[in-house]
Order: sequence, then C-alpha cells, then structure tokens
Amino acid sequence: MSGSSSSNPAARPDRFDQPLDLTVHSLPGPREVEEAQRTARGRFKMFVVMLICAAPVIASYFTYYVLRPEGRRSFGELIEPQRPMPALAASTLDGQPVPLPELKGQWLLVSVGSGACPALCENHLYLQRQMREALGKDKDRVDWVWLIDDAAPVRPELRPALAQATVLRVPRERLAQWLQPAAGAALDEHLYVVDPLGHWMMRFPARLDREGAAKAKRDLERLMRASAGWDQAGRTR
Repeated sequence: MSGSSSSNPAARPDRFDQPLDLTVHSLPGPREVEEAQRTARGRFKMFVVMLICAAPVIASYFTYYVLRPEGRRSFGELIEPQRPMPALAASTLDGQPVPLPELKGQWLLVSVGSGACPALCENHLYLQRQMREALGKDKDRVDWVWLIDDAAPVRPELRPALAQATVLRVPRERLAQWLQPAAGAALDEHLYVVDPLGHWMMRFPARLDREGAAKAKRDLERLMRASAGWDQAGRTR
C-alpha cells in the first residue's frame, strides 16, 4: 500500500542508525551533600522557632474560635486581624517615660479618657475593677489599664481608687494608630481587650452598663480558659 512504510516507524531502516544520546551527570560530592543537609536543617530549625513563638496565639485563638460550642457568640466585637501594640512612648502621672510595649505579658482591659475623668470615665474605671475582681483566681492574669489621652490633671480624690490600676498618658492622636472606636462612637466610649502578646483583639460595646459588664466578664472568662495552658500571671522580664 502506498505510504505504508513511511507510516510505520519500525520500517524505517535509519531509525536505529543514530547513536543513543546518553548524558552523564556528575554526582554531588560529600561537601555539597553536607551543605545541602545543613541548609535543610537550618530551615527546619527556623520553622520550629517560628512555630513555638506563634504557639500561644494559635492555641488560645484556636480554642476560643474553633473549640467553643456552636451557637455561642462573644459579646465583645472580635478585631480581625488583631492589631499589634505600636512602639509608642507613654508616661506615668509623675511624668516618667514608659514604652507602651512594656505592658505586654498580661491580658489588658483598657479604657481611654481625659484626666478630668467625667462620669463615663468613672463608670469605666469602676467596671474595669469589678470585672477584674470577678475573675477570681484568674484576676492576676489581667491588668486594668487607664490610658489618659490629654494633659488634664487627675483629681486627687480619684487616685486612691487607682491603686491597682496601670495609669499612663498617651496622646490621643498616637492612640489612634492602634485602638479605634466603632462607627459612630468615640474612643473613650469603649473598653478594649489586649492579649499578652500585645494584640488588640476585642472591643466591648460603647457605654457599658452593669448588665453589659456582666456579659463582657463572661467573654474574659472564656479567654482565660482558652489561654490557661500557656498564659501565666505576671510578666516575664
């Protein structure tokens, strides 16, 4: 049949006339093998270190978000993504400089307000103290923090009530780099929750009353349970 030999490769006599093209690759030497192994070990160690550093956040948030029973919703608004604490310079009431990141290492229940501390501010300070005390054995894992956002002096009669609080001055415009109110609310109308790694992760509804504070306390209790495996009272220096 015409063309049958051209369509059958086995019928072509020149098919086996071409020499095989065998390329020989040199094997890696002992030094190259050792360097490759060292690089692999280095990458693995770096991955392990990163995993260990991230483990506290992964553990607490996995427990809080994933393992909690279906249908349970937090009262506070979860901040996603969490916002890390900036390297802001704060100061004590006596004017001593304090880097804000020194607050890391504890859960923080934060309020913001003027040093004049009007009625809303006083209510927040009262609720912060009550919510922390209500945590019982876990209260030492939580600091209640008042961030004063202006230069107004704190009234002398208010100071005794702040004996267990952390009180720092931070300019309002700098706080706006980190904490933010809900739409339609002001910065000083909320209480904020910050985790021990310095991430702002929750904001309670504006102008909490006692009923709202009871619901907010339940959120704090869940966070304490979720982080009990890795978070301890006190800061590691």
